[in-house]
Amino acid sequence: MIRKLLFSTLLITGFLQAETSIGLDINNEDVELLGEVNFNSLADYSSGTTFVISGTYLYAGGNDNDNGEHLFTLGFSGQNSLQGMEGLSVALGAKAVFADSYMALPLFVRANYALPLIDTIPTTSFFADFAYAPSVLTFSDGETYTEYRVGADMEVISNTHVFVGYRNIDTDYTYGDYNFNDSFYGGLKLSF
Repeated sequence: MIRKLLFSTLLITGFLQAETSIGLDINNEDVELLGEVNFNSLADYSSGTTFVISGTYLYAGGNDNDNGEHLFTLGFSGQNSLQGMEGLSVALGAKAVFADSYMALPLFVRANYALPLIDTIPTTSFFADFAYAPSVLTFSDGETYTEYRVGADMEVISNTHVFVGYRNIDTDYTYGDYNFNDSFYGGLKLSF
């Protein structure tokens, strides 16, 4: 018991000392928790590429299921700025997706463009994500996985962001296509 407590404390302390962000987005029927850890800080690694470990938990209450549905993800990506395109960064990676009797390992791409605004205007950016897993990377009762998101983010206070976006997640099963979530949302993200 004491070993588990010490290990958990060390792990949490290590994550908090790394560049970490946590977030929450909501709408009338859904809630999503987001977390990211800069792996470069944990591994004391420095290069042009930033490696990120990310995770999400989405509770979708707006579906036909009265109890709502749950979707967990855990991902790893490499991110870098594009040469010749100031403000544009692109991340490529993979993530594990878990839902009820469903598992997928989609590959994904994420683009983020920070607007070149003057210093008196808070940092504002637009983002777009796309993830896809064909049937060979989808397991259990799954057939394919498709996800896309678009949105805008503004750093209103140092290390505090507000964002709005739209997401569409399809968890297609062997017995039929299923749209897991299709909604607009707003949220808050804190960076440490």
